[in-house]
Amino acid sequence: MKVPYVIRNDRISFVIPQVDPNATITQELDGNGLGDIELAAHYQINNGLNDWPIFIGNLRYKSTTGTGPFDVSRDANGLETELPTGSGFHSVEPSITALYPSDPAVFFANLGYLYTVEDDVGESFNDQNIGNVDPGDAYRVSFGMAYSINERTSFTLGYKHDFIGETDTEINGVTLSSNTLDVGSLLLGYSFQFDENLAANFNLELGVTADAPDVLMTFRMPFLIDVF
Repeated sequence: MKVPYVIRNDRISFVIPQVDPNATITQELDGNGLGDIELAAHYQINNGLNDWPIFIGNLRYKSTTGTGPFDVSRDANGLETELPTGSGFHSVEPSITALYPSDPAVFFANLGYLYTVEDDVGESFNDQNIGNVDPGDAYRVSFGMAYSINERTSFTLGYKHDFIGETDTEINGVTLSSNTLDVGSLLLGYSFQFDENLAANFNLELGVTADAPDVLMTFRMPFLIDVF
């Protein structure tokens, strides 16, 4: 179970052609609050004997507990005055993971499909009536290697790629489709295990396609609580 609290601060530059097509407006927005709660289940399919990889089946569900992009406050021009903390749409992601230990490394690969449930938004912004929105589904693939330096320290090298389909949005009774997206990133990671219950993970993603963020850094400290 994942229960995120999101704090966001964005700087956005844009042009309003109806006001001044030659003027660029820069706006800073922030937002904070509960994000989209996620639930996930994992099942190990085999034991990896006889030189076979270990296969793990995964199923993830993402809720809409966060504030979606169609739920935030907007000004008279229909522009956001605060940032969403969630996607606004339910989604389900089945996937399968393969692990192949080869001491001192573990090779991994993951193949998944992200299905996002369409919804009738039923909102109006500055003379634009938003009806049914069907976010693009995504095919996801990743692979790489985790290498153990010692019993407490390891690093990861890998690559991931998301093929995201077009999003269909009904505006004033007309359905418009966005472009598809290819989001590919190189993965670099470092992990340190303090003890059997606490670890620190640092991950770096370097975008290699036009649709990917240039750099994404993530720091996590997962911990285990034994309740039994």
